[in-house]
Amino acid sequence: MDFTQLIFGIYPYIALTTFIVGSLIRFDREQYSWKADSSQLFEKKQLRLGSNLFHIGVLALFLGHFAGLVTPHTWFLGMGVSDMAHQYIAIIAGALFGTICMIGGVILWRRRMGNPRVRANSRFMDIFILDWLLITLGLGLITIPVSLMHALKGDAATMVYLAEWVQSVLSFRPEPVLLADVGLLYKIHLFFGMSVFLLFPFTRLVHVWSIPLGYLLRPYQVVRSKYVRYR
Repeated sequence: MDFTQLIFGIYPYIALTTFIVGSLIRFDREQYSWKADSSQLFEKKQLRLGSNLFHIGVLALFLGHFAGLVTPHTWFLGMGVSDMAHQYIAIIAGALFGTICMIGGVILWRRRMGNPRVRANSRFMDIFILDWLLITLGLGLITIPVSLMHALKGDAATMVYLAEWVQSVLSFRPEPVLLADVGLLYKIHLFFGMSVFLLFPFTRLVHVWSIPLGYLLRPYQVVRSKYVRYR
């Protein structure tokens, strides 16, 4: 078994299995740790700005990656979106939301490392996962100029290969050979991205599972005053 087969044929399943099973085990056995561990009490201003920028960016990037890589190639063509149009959309959206996310992430990193009270109340994994996310994000941003050069030459092959590889993994028929002609920078970015799922259950990221979507659909609350008004 060669290195490519290990990293891009087997490692994705190790990461995804750990992501799902690890999250279930943590929820079952360590529910008191199932939280975001907000440090708002120690500092609010930087947290509000950095968190908003980071979350807007990361959510947009996740949805963009999901739509761009999981959607079958023929579906885009059927909707009239050519390979080059798809690539330019990915470049523009990735640059915009990647920059927003990076700005927010750097603010959060500086706050966590530079504020003594926040630093003192940070666990090792809080710092480690933030560093890992910023490195992953930085690698993704570095691929944008490379993708732009490919686009200017009319070459969308790398984007197609990446999407076909992701779809092969999700269909349980991994084809690492699809990445044979993909640049090393993209492969390193893929490894760091997959590792986020591996690290997920051991960090505060588990709070993502508890997004209060039900709050949007909850009924109105009836509030009664304890003071009775007599006419």
